[in-house]
Amino acid sequence: MTTPQLVLFGILGAALVLFFWGRWRVDVVAVGALLAAVATGLVPGSEAFYGFGHPAVMTVAAVLAISAALERSGVVDLVVRRVTAATQSRAGQTTALSLFGGFISGFMNNVGALALLLPAGISTARKTGYSPSLLLMPLSFATILGGLTTLVGTPPNIIVSGFRRDAMGRGFALFDFAWVGVPLAAAGIAFLVLVGWRLIPRGRKAGGGGEPFEISDYVTEMRVKEGAKVAGRTLAQVQEGAGVEFNVLQLIRNGWRYPGLLHRITLREGDVLLVKADATAIQALVDQEGVELVEASKMLEELEAADLAVAEAVVTPLSWLAGRSPRSLRLRNLFGVNLLALSRKGQQIRTRLRDVRLEPGDVLLLQGEADSLGQSVSRLGCLPLAERGLTLQPRRALVPLAVFAAAIAAIAFGILPAAIALVMAVLVMVLAGVLSPADVYESIDWQVVVLLGALIPVGGALETTGAAAWIAARIGELARALSPHLVIAAILVVTMTLSDLMNNAATAVVMAPIAIGVGRELGLSPDPFLMAVAVGASCAFLTPIGHQNNVLVMGPGGYRFGDYWRVGLPLEILLVLLAVPLIPWAWPFTP
Repeated sequence: MTTPQLVLFGILGAALVLFFWGRWRVDVVAVGALLAAVATGLVPGSEAFYGFGHPAVMTVAAVLAISAALERSGVVDLVVRRVTAATQSRAGQTTALSLFGGFISGFMNNVGALALLLPAGISTARKTGYSPSLLLMPLSFATILGGLTTLVGTPPNIIVSGFRRDAMGRGFALFDFAWVGVPLAAAGIAFLVLVGWRLIPRGRKAGGGGEPFEISDYVTEMRVKEGAKVAGRTLAQVQEGAGVEFNVLQLIRNGWRYPGLLHRITLREGDVLLVKADATAIQALVDQEGVELVEASKMLEELEAADLAVAEAVVTPLSWLAGRSPRSLRLRNLFGVNLLALSRKGQQIRTRLRDVRLEPGDVLLLQGEADSLGQSVSRLGCLPLAERGLTLQPRRALVPLAVFAAAIAAIAFGILPAAIALVMAVLVMVLAGVLSPADVYESIDWQVVVLLGALIPVGGALETTGAAAWIAARIGELARALSPHLVIAAILVVTMTLSDLMNNAATAVVMAPIAIGVGRELGLSPDPFLMAVAVGASCAFLTPIGHQNNVLVMGPGGYRFGDYWRVGLPLEILLVLLAVPLIPWAWPFTP
């Protein structure tokens, strides 16, 4: 092993550790890895930023913008309403939404597909009276599986195709992934709707009644108003009189905090209570007992408009709210909204809401002016948990569909490369007025763009330094006495494991050069090994941190960290058992 190879392995090892740690953003880690590679001479300074102009990066950015146009068109919402209206049973709803989610995620961003279907899933669960937890995890997994089916379905497919083009002169075509992806997605979705939902632990409280959706165990702040009925009574007496259950985590009186075991304390006017309860209990205390929501009262003082509304939204992994406290966000001043309550995966929050650092997956109850609340939720980088009720406008709906279909046809028939066709489609949508330039920039996940632009040169260094060939040679020494099928299984399992612990795009960047090297070392076609990387990078089902979709359903579904492997482990085992013989059947070992 040469010195440059050792240095590169050190840089990649440090980056992987930081990815696993999760303390720093993945794009920050990627840029740090790139600069370290440049500083050590592994990547020439003149080529440091060529990754940002790489076709894979432009393709990912264009797919995200087109997904935004399809979301805004109203066509998908119309189809979802028709699909969910066709059946009222839990099994029927799960099957219909999972199949539809898997289909549309083959042609648009996985997160965008889930964002469209998540409110519908919650709404149908509420209407039919079953827990959303039985639906949301299968829906998340189904939209991830759908990305396996096409080139544009998920960033790892685009990345793997880019490495193939650089190494072999030609990338994968649009539907080349379908030979493996469609059978695996179909089998995975069948498992989810027939077996997987049964493995979700019972008793997960996430909703059931209320408008538009109730989260159990909100934490909110209440103040005892002057003349309130609760003044002079103990908390035990208040709970008995109100006829609802709630838990007071903390009482604040004259600047002093009284934590826990408060049921015998007599309440006074001006007391502030940190209350954990569902939305029904919170509303009963406000309506019947004379307490007020602290933040709501402040908003009423600051906003002249009387037409206020509330909305529930989940903090996404890429939201700039993550890691910040409401005190530092200045939500009322900057966005005209108030944080009324917070739900966090069943965990008790014992500090005041304004001091809590928000996390991805937190469900927020926000209040603001009815006309602008939806826009404010979007600007905060959160995902609303209510159906949007968009009105279908033929021009706004048909233009993006027609333009996208034309781009897909151009890619499928080899008329234009994917990056050119998709960027051209975005430009046509902007010129046609269905997307504004601001919409384009807001819809692009810049964290992923920076991650890819920074890591692609580092991935290239695996080739130029011979590090990928060195790893491939070591694997080849072990594999020569083994079946190539076992090598595919090993690559698949390793890639799946990495993808469960860090960003799937980063996993693909690291594993794709190694897969190419393994194929060359064994004298076989690199294609089946690259397909194993593509499948493995997209199969992140064991943890909520493996894929953004898993984080988004964690709060609304009431899931715990360990719930994912209960469903995800047998699903991944099934996919490995099917993929190992399927991949070489579709992509033979002989060139």
